[in-house]
Parts: sequence; structure tokens; C-alpha cells
Amino acid sequence: MCGIVGLHLRNPELHPRLGELLSGMLCEMGDRGSDSTGVAVYGDPSWSPVGRGCVSLVDVDAAPADIAAAVGSELSCAVTVTAVDITSLLSADVDSEVLLAAARVVYPDALVAGFGTDLAVLKGVGHPARLSDSWDLASARGWQGVGHTRMATESAVTASGCHPFAVGPDQCLVHNGSFANHATIRRDLIAAGVRFDSENDTEVGARFVAQQLAAGRDVETALKELCATFDGFYTLLVSNHDSFAVVRDAIACKPAVIAETPDWVAMASEYRALAGLPGVEDAAIWEPEPEVVYAWTR
Repeated sequence: MCGIVGLHLRNPELHPRLGELLSGMLCEMGDRGSDSTGVAVYGDPSWSPVGRGCVSLVDVDAAPADIAAAVGSELSCAVTVTAVDITSLLSADVDSEVLLAAARVVYPDALVAGFGTDLAVLKGVGHPARLSDSWDLASARGWQGVGHTRMATESAVTASGCHPFAVGPDQCLVHNGSFANHATIRRDLIAAGVRFDSENDTEVGARFVAQQLAAGRDVETALKELCATFDGFYTLLVSNHDSFAVVRDAIACKPAVIAETPDWVAMASEYRALAGLPGVEDAAIWEPEPEVVYAWTR
């Protein structure tokens, strides 16, 4: 049992409230799992400055100034580093994959929590209320956010095992449930040259989706392929820079609810996480059907 939340803001007037709204949603899901917590935020100008490549690294044992100097030297350009609890948010005037490659050279053992344009990913072990405060999540702004609070069942309680899994450029996946055949699919992906950071079954799903998207498929096709390939019980939320998508398995035993207004689209494991959103009393609210991909584009 884990808690998923996601918020896609259509109304730019709400962008300054993204963190406040996302934090409230996430904390409502704390009793669905408080082993670890993570968020992905799209569009916060202090965490992921506009027009710059961004990389989120976890548990780098160095001061921000030292990280900036080391990666900047590798890149031969200026790098900015912002520390948010155990996450170091790097940005530079280069493509995010170029910045990521330099960061991997300098810190080969660091956990890459996410990378892309306008994307910051924060992870930590503990209850979402404590971590949201530590991150000052309520002050974040942007157009889209995804959060997860975990009850560990498949792997250790570590930052590397916590969601979101943001393994492709601008991409993010969170998951409630478990994949029964993840070990077989992991072996196939490793044979294809895919690198893994954890033993978590969710990372297998994220790597699979990233591989599908890299091959040119859109998110709806990628998730339909996932449904055809993976066995188990799951509700998934997948996002990238411009889209937000939800799918459940064929039995749909893991809870999920979607709400939509002209100002926003939101998803959560339970309605109570949506109850504080502005205008929710006028929202269209429904439970997603099994194996139907629901997707929205910015």
C-alpha cells in the first residue's frame, strides 16, 4: 500500500500555489506509507531555472560550491547547485543529458533522482509531512507536480528505492502496487544495456516506459505496451514535461480517483487527497477504468 498524488495545472494563475497544493495532497496520503517520500516538480524557477539543463542528485557527500566547481570543470561552463535536504539540484546552460554525463563522470556513485528541463526531483526516507517541511515544498511553484509516499514491499527503504523514478529526460513514474514478473523484464532490459539504480520493481516499469518513449512511442502507446507486458496489480501515474497520464491494471484493485476542472487535472489514491483543491466541488470526478490510459497534454 502506497500513496500517489499528481496535479497538472491548466490555469497559470495557480502556478504559484503548486507546492502548497501538492504538499497538502501528499501529506493526506501519509498513512498509506511513511517509509519514504518523493516529489517531482515541473517549473519551479529556483529549483530548475528556465532554459537550463537540470539534474537532481541524491546523497552527494560534498558542499554545493564544491559540486558546482567539480562538475563545472568537467563541463567547462558554470554550474549552479542548490541543496534541498539530501538532494543537490544542478543546473547549467547546456542540455540536461550533457549535464548528466558530466555529473556521472565526477560522481559515478551518486543516485540520479531525475534530469530534464524544468524538472526537480526530491527524495528522502521518512514521513511526507516531515520531508515536505524540510524541502519547503509549500513554497514551490510550477505547472505540474507528482508525489509518492511509500510502504516498502519489494526492496529496501532507501532513497534509491523511493519514488518517483525519473529515469528518462523530463520523465517521471510513480506506482502503487507490485509487478509480479519484474525480475524477468529487468533481465531483458539489462541485456539491452539498461542501467538500474535499485532493486525496486517500480524502477523496472519506469525503465520500460522510458525505453518505449526513447523508441518514439507516445505515452499512451507506451503504457498500453506496459499493460500487455507486465503482470501484477498496479496504478501508475506517468508524467513528462508536457503530459500527465494514469493507467491501472486489468483487475484495478489498487485505488485511484481522478478529478478534472477547467483549471486543473488531479489524481490521487484516495479522494481525501483531492478534497482541498480549489473548485473541487465543481469537478468531474471518476475512478479510472481498468487498462484505460487517461492522458492530458499541456
